[in-house]
Amino acid sequence: MRFMIMVRANALSEAGEPPADMEIFAEMARYHDELAKAGVLLDASGLQPSSRGFRVHYTNGKPTIVDGPFAETKELIAGYTLIQVRSRDEAIEWARRFPAPFGKHDECEIEVRQLYELEELPECAGVERFRELQAQRKAS
Repeated sequence: MRFMIMVRANALSEAGEPPADMEIFAEMARYHDELAKAGVLLDASGLQPSSRGFRVHYTNGKPTIVDGPFAETKELIAGYTLIQVRSRDEAIEWARRFPAPFGKHDECEIEVRQLYELEELPECAGVERFRELQAQRKAS
C-alpha cells in the first residue's frame, strides 16, 4: 500500500523563505533516514511556492494555463513524502512521527492519502497500458 504524506503550505512556504529554525532540516533528514532504513521510503521533496507554478484549467475539455500564485494557501501543498507500507495502521504510525514541518512554533497540517494501485482499477485498455508502462519503468 502506498501513501502520500502531504505537507500543507503556509505563508512562510509560499514566500519561499527558509524556516527561522534551521533544525527542521536535520529533523526531516533523520525522519526520512528512518523511513529509508525501514525500507518504506519511495520519494520525498519540498515544493517551490505556487508563485513559481501553474495550473491547467479545463473548460469543455480544453486546457488553459493559469500561472500562480494561488490565493488559498491552506489548500496548497508545500512538500510530500511517498511511502509504501503493509497497512493503513503502519502509515498512521509513520505519519505520527513526521516532524512538525515548519518547526515547533508554527502551526501546520499534514494530510495522508492512499494511492490507487492498478489492481484496484477496472479492467480496460487504458489500465492495461498503465501496467505495461509500470513494467517498463521497473525493467529500466
